[in-house]
Amino acid sequence: MTKRKALPPNIIIKLGKFVWTTMWQIMMSKLAPRNSSGEYIRPSSQFRNWINQDAENAYQPATERYHLYVGMSCPWAHRTLVVRALKGLEKAISVSVVSPSPVEGGWIFNEPEKGCRSLAELYQLAKPGYTGRNTVPVLWDKQTNTIVNNESAEIIIMLNSEFNEFADKPNLDLYPAELQEKIDCWNDKVYHAVNNGVYRCGFAQTQAAYNQAYEKLFATLDEIDSVLETSRYLCGNQLTLADVRLFTTLFRFDIAYYGLFKCNRRRIQDYQNLGGYLRDLYQLPGVAETCNQEAVKHDYYGNLFPLNPGGIIPQGPELTNLLEPHDRAKFPVSI
Repeated sequence: MTKRKALPPNIIIKLGKFVWTTMWQIMMSKLAPRNSSGEYIRPSSQFRNWINQDAENAYQPATERYHLYVGMSCPWAHRTLVVRALKGLEKAISVSVVSPSPVEGGWIFNEPEKGCRSLAELYQLAKPGYTGRNTVPVLWDKQTNTIVNNESAEIIIMLNSEFNEFADKPNLDLYPAELQEKIDCWNDKVYHAVNNGVYRCGFAQTQAAYNQAYEKLFATLDEIDSVLETSRYLCGNQLTLADVRLFTTLFRFDIAYYGLFKCNRRRIQDYQNLGGYLRDLYQLPGVAETCNQEAVKHDYYGNLFPLNPGGIIPQGPELTNLLEPHDRAKFPVSI
């Protein structure tokens, strides 16, 4: 019997790389749309209605009328939970948590809601024939049984201003008129370079696209660290929505983005000012309760198969440092 010769190792390696790279590109095209340069392009949210007291508006502020659907690992959904907690809107606006399914490729309810087992089905209930992305957060109207808005940047503005009648902390204004221009400027910079910048690093499909996103990310973090040398928050000594939007990315940075998304120049806790700033925000009343480290690790490492094919979830990092003194009280706080 003739013994078959084994394939040379170099051919096995080349074949393996070809098959994996091809499959990786197919999976990444579904997970993260890209442009011709391999840069991740985030699609826009499609439900953009507003809640306000305009007499002609179908969506009027009310208690127990609106509901949030969130995923605990998602930084965009996390924003809404932070503002809800800071404003004291827990009794006025209810919440349901959905979890990502790596098998089905979407958010799934722990228990069926409104006859729906998945968030995709809820989107179809709100808008039959909908073909867009099924993302969190979702601001749902129980009265009309539909989605009001699924853009986190707009939802947190509404939570800040339109529910004061029902809020425990109505005088807390996270988007004051006199700071809105500065807040918007920070939001624009932080969104492109940091909030979405970490995804542009992690989901980059070429070395050049990754390098560009990486350099912009850390240039901006360095700039923010410098600003925080002389002020408690981004816009001075008053907490604003700009801080909320940055916080949810910073909380996930050392847990997931540093390793899984290759954002590894330095950790947030290694920055002179950003580390204390993160601890300061985390220790605000109600904020820590919105943070779920285990969900972040499980969902990022366990569900983003193209980035972590083995599905191994790291045991660290330890987040006890978030409870350590933050030294940010040296700056006066404006309300």
